[in-house]
Amino acid sequence: MASITPGLTDPEILSIAALNFISALHRNFEASRVQLLTERRDRQRSFDSGELPNFRDDTKGIRDDKSWKCAPLAVGLRDRRVEITGPTDRKMVINALNSEVSTYMADFEDSNCPTWENMLHGQRNLFDAIRGNIELNLNGKVYRLQTERAQPTLLVRPRGWHMIERNVTVDGMPISASLFDFGLFFFHNASYLMKNGRGPYFYLPKLESSEEARLWNDVFLFAQDYCSIPRGTIRATVLIETIVAAFQMEEILYELREHSAGLNCGRWDYLFSVVKKFRENPKFILPDRQLVTMHSPFMDAYVKHLIKVCHERGTHAMGGMAAQIPIKDNEEANRNAMERVYNDKLREVKAGHDGTWVAHPALAKIAKDVFDRYMPTENQIALSRDYVSVSAQDLLDVVCDGQVSNEGVRSNLEVALRYTESWLRGQGCLAIHHLMEDAATAEVSRSQVWQWARHGVTTKEGVVINGTYNVKILESVCAELVKDARPDHKFCEALSYLREIVTGKYFPDFITSGLYDLLGSESNPTKL
Repeated sequence: MASITPGLTDPEILSIAALNFISALHRNFEASRVQLLTERRDRQRSFDSGELPNFRDDTKGIRDDKSWKCAPLAVGLRDRRVEITGPTDRKMVINALNSEVSTYMADFEDSNCPTWENMLHGQRNLFDAIRGNIELNLNGKVYRLQTERAQPTLLVRPRGWHMIERNVTVDGMPISASLFDFGLFFFHNASYLMKNGRGPYFYLPKLESSEEARLWNDVFLFAQDYCSIPRGTIRATVLIETIVAAFQMEEILYELREHSAGLNCGRWDYLFSVVKKFRENPKFILPDRQLVTMHSPFMDAYVKHLIKVCHERGTHAMGGMAAQIPIKDNEEANRNAMERVYNDKLREVKAGHDGTWVAHPALAKIAKDVFDRYMPTENQIALSRDYVSVSAQDLLDVVCDGQVSNEGVRSNLEVALRYTESWLRGQGCLAIHHLMEDAATAEVSRSQVWQWARHGVTTKEGVVINGTYNVKILESVCAELVKDARPDHKFCEALSYLREIVTGKYFPDFITSGLYDLLGSESNPTKL
């Protein structure tokens, strides 16, 4: 059985039966997970030496075979025109399930700092919400579920394959965070969801290959058999948020086809992946983050290819995030922000997406109105994109209008610093300049300044970017933020952590992996 770090616990969530289940997941799938992570590192070395991805020759038969389709659309997932996403804290869970949206993606990943308290309480909050028992009294205000109308369909995003949950060990080894998040939620809630006309539905992040999708499919089969649940009950939407996965969209759907609920355009992580994978290649230097839009050639190709693939295989092609949040103290600025949301959702529905994401309930009506007008049916999967032909060159065409600016450097460093500081305090998402930022946007920001320093990019103002320059700006930003910071701020720790990362030398695969080590655990895990 799994061993739990002494400290915060929940005997119902961490029951002996549940721990036996996640122990079984670990023992059956940990070796495969480790091997796939090794293959990621090998692939990165090939990119560092100048190689570029391409469509795979060994899976050409899967792409050419037009006879296979994904599973029929599951109950509660036929109409997904507006999906709200956010972490699994109690207030967010209640507010999301009270929102006028189609689905709610409860996020254990990019918007959720993985403190033991956050992860365990998140499982408890979803457990209670599914049973209608969730309530919160916060400073005298009571939050509870609205029962007069149907709630959005729940989906859960576990952490990626690269993360571990060190507070749970099996045979002396920390368990995969993916298996921990998935396993506890599935074990406790799958049967209950099925009795209420839904099923255990998931979002899968950070995949880099069809083999990684196959591992998830094997996990699903094992879990369903273990709990005596019919195979195919689980449904999963894969976020295509790595450039390498973009070249294997059909293969990923094929591996998960019995359990597939489509693909999603994870735009910010995708942009991060482009910089990360080709960080040593000067041909992939991108301008300021805000200048890399969905109209940029490689982003446009990514969207068109995803929609074509999904509709050809009979499944959903989901759009990306609207990160804006309402601006309460400036009517004109708020109107302009909401107009940007409208135009982005208009672009998505006209491109052929079957639904979209919002980060704030106030944006749900804007997104819904756009999709209601231009997508009167439950989805537009029947809308074929056979005329679309996207090549490897199209997916790698990163030429963008605009340049790197001094302000672009400073803005990126501010986002990275403020997000890191927030994360160290246990908060996985926060509003910065009226945009909801999470790990994905922080990753883009820190990787861009790394890339610019690595290649000695000159800003449009004539400044040559190097490690010294980035650290100087980072320290300046930190000094400004500390002036008005809360007493328990972590800006000094965040500065210390980022200082080396922004120099153009050391490049961690994920900043959250290193930050996880700084969170600390409840205490030393008990050895079996």
